[in-house]
Amino acid sequence: MLEALTGTGLAASAGLNAYIPLLTMGLLARYTDVIQLPGGWQWISNGWVLAILAVLLAIEAVADKVPVVDHVNDVVQTVVRPTAGGLAFGAGSGAETVTVSDPGAFFGSSQWVPVVIGVLIALGVHGLKAAARPVINAGTAGLGAPVASTAEDATSVVFSLAAILLPVLVLLFLLALPLLVLWVVRRRRRRRAERQAAQVARDTRDTRDMAKY
Repeated sequence: MLEALTGTGLAASAGLNAYIPLLTMGLLARYTDVIQLPGGWQWISNGWVLAILAVLLAIEAVADKVPVVDHVNDVVQTVVRPTAGGLAFGAGSGAETVTVSDPGAFFGSSQWVPVVIGVLIALGVHGLKAAARPVINAGTAGLGAPVASTAEDATSVVFSLAAILLPVLVLLFLLALPLLVLWVVRRRRRRRAERQAAQVARDTRDTRDMAKY
């Protein structure tokens, strides 16, 4: 159970930021005894891999905070984040951590199963993020983009650490997820209704102006 929660938390974190959970795992595995990566995933703690992840994280951190650019970034990340989520779930669910001392043969010999689950989890979280960002940008004239992005990055860091150190907290996210989905859906419907009402008002005004002439 704890292995599944660790993998789920890391994959969900990748849905917000592709590089934070991988970088977190790599740094903790390289410089601490908090987590021991399974044999097939030790490359994540390689120095060159960590350096590349750090550079990609810096680029992502800037691009995701600029209105319009953040939308383009989300389109690109539709592939990157689920891929990172698959890697994070696969590595995290098979790792030995301070809370998971005997990961065993998680999901049996079907090693591809954790990766697919991670991809789906990250894709779902990424979809929520990508859907919520235009609503936030429209409601704040773009000023909310850096604030939302910073909050997402911070959440990704906290969630990555929690998934490794205290995976039970991941349950809170799973319980809150339906509420988040409901909020995004309602906000999008409200924005759509407001745009339609504004369009009707403009059409009515234009018709009246034409009638005067």
